[in-house]
Amino acid sequence: MASTTISNVRVFDGEHTLQNQTVMIEGTAIVSVRPSSADEACTATGDAIDGNGKTLLPGLIDAHTHSSLDALRLALQFGVTTELEMGGVLTAQKRADIETNDDVADVRSSGFGLTPPGGHPFEIIPEGTFPGEGEPGFGEILMPLSTTPEEAVAFIPELIASGSDYIKFLIEDGTAANAPGLPMLDQATLNAGVAEAQRLGMLTLAHTLTVGATRMALEAEIDGLAHLFVDQAPTPEIIDLIASAGVFVVPCIVLNSSIIGVTGAEFATDTRVSSKLDPHWLATLRSSFNHYPAGSVVDVLATVRALHDAGVPILVGTDASAPDPSLGGLAHGASVHHELQMLVRAGLSPVEALAAATSVSAKHFGLTDRGRIAQGLRADLLLVDGDPTSAISDTLNIAAVWRRGSQVRV
Repeated sequence: MASTTISNVRVFDGEHTLQNQTVMIEGTAIVSVRPSSADEACTATGDAIDGNGKTLLPGLIDAHTHSSLDALRLALQFGVTTELEMGGVLTAQKRADIETNDDVADVRSSGFGLTPPGGHPFEIIPEGTFPGEGEPGFGEILMPLSTTPEEAVAFIPELIASGSDYIKFLIEDGTAANAPGLPMLDQATLNAGVAEAQRLGMLTLAHTLTVGATRMALEAEIDGLAHLFVDQAPTPEIIDLIASAGVFVVPCIVLNSSIIGVTGAEFATDTRVSSKLDPHWLATLRSSFNHYPAGSVVDVLATVRALHDAGVPILVGTDASAPDPSLGGLAHGASVHHELQMLVRAGLSPVEALAAATSVSAKHFGLTDRGRIAQGLRADLLLVDGDPTSAISDTLNIAAVWRRGSQVRV
């Protein structure tokens, strides 16, 4: 069984910062975390790593993606060891190879979210992506297209049987999607679907880019908001409504910035980012959705700050999908680091932002084996030069990544 020892290292364990620690990995698990002794070996050869001047973090979690095998490979290069797909095909039965492939990030998936025929995201899905029977394309995927409460209720057990790890509901009228008048779920259909999913023990999330959609999701007693509204500045009333509902929020600030028209070009000037991206991903990161230029990044940041101050759990997510400039401003893995920086801009401390990308996401998605550094947990780890608990951009100083205890070539 392979073993690795990282000594004299600062550890952010997902919640707290511990100085001068030694972390031992055996096989796929963390076997011990302890203070380094005064005479701890300071070698950097073989399976012994000197962590002096470095910080060891849990592998990062992106709580909102649309993934693929190539995307998971790219994410891992940036220390993102788990992606939570919010619309896609990587449900339980279709990722057996991924679970044991330590060259890519791990993944969980909602499958396809509940939406009416012609509703979001069909306005941005290329024609032929989901072909008819016998036609080439994406392959079999359950499409829970719902227009009535009865249809929504019937689809929930089908999604569970097809391997969805949680259930997503798409509440989008097109206001923030440059597609006004999109068909959307009505309140009764949403309420029925959410209630059935929760009755069957499933976590529920909602696509909510407007205050109106947010209100609908909260009325349905959703568990989590997979987006933050972009159409209004925060008001005490909507902040109180979200906080009192007990939901968690994945604000996807980088996505909202892109929707407003802000590209990732400035972020891409960082060579720690650009050196890991091929030309297609660089072009995508340097672009933007630009679907709602009337929005304000200042307002988005103020909303995150207000939610955080109100005690609402904040999770890191990006909505990264495909290398296509029309879906721009985002890149798998890289945009998690961008989101961390944006959370700090919004008023979270670096430690709070790091928790949002590790232990907080793991807690709310029931990933009890990861998101922290502790004895017995899965050895998904990120080692960086410097101290991101005080300077958040140090997360990009990637020195090493482990997935299930296997060190990744980065």
